[in-house]
Amino acid sequence: MPRLAAPPPDLSYEHAAQAQGARVIAGVDEVGRGPWAGPVTACAVILTGPTPDGLTDSKKLSAKRREALVPHLEACCLIGIGEASVAEIDALNIRQATHLAMRRAVAALPQAPDHLLIDGIDCPAWVDCPRDTIKGGDGRSLSIAAASVLAKTRRDQGMVTLAQQFPGYGWETNMGYGTAAHRLGLAEYGVTQHHRRSFAPIRNML
Repeated sequence: MPRLAAPPPDLSYEHAAQAQGARVIAGVDEVGRGPWAGPVTACAVILTGPTPDGLTDSKKLSAKRREALVPHLEACCLIGIGEASVAEIDALNIRQATHLAMRRAVAALPQAPDHLLIDGIDCPAWVDCPRDTIKGGDGRSLSIAAASVLAKTRRDQGMVTLAQQFPGYGWETNMGYGTAAHRLGLAEYGVTQHHRRSFAPIRNML
């Protein structure tokens, strides 16, 4: 029997939080834990209106579709973006740097939330308001899906800009992940200040 397709994200988690008394609910997601280069980027989103059709986990969407969704999301969301730099990733470790980026994203929201919906099962220690950690949340909650798309597009734009300054690593397409093109670039041009020296493939080259 063929596997049934997963249902699209909806507002079930948002409605459950409202039933518990929440008034301002933010979805939080991050992108960029795994790459060898570039920052980790997080986004926090408070929905203020109906979301555009086709909104789902950013990994299920093409770059063109993600970019097309951005202006529609900007029209129906309050948005906070946070990043942790390569230096912070190397100093703290990627897990703690990811939590830092999430904290900055929530702090950057124009309105303070009173409930968070966080993608994944790893809750940052700094969270001091009610929250739900949701495994696969970017495919289940529309708030988190919106944060997923916005975080992904923001980080990708930054990596494309870095690729123009540091050509040869393929960052405009691999976004800093450890692809064959990235490996070839490292072999030919060496390690840049945008590489994560705490990550084993880079550390082993130094």
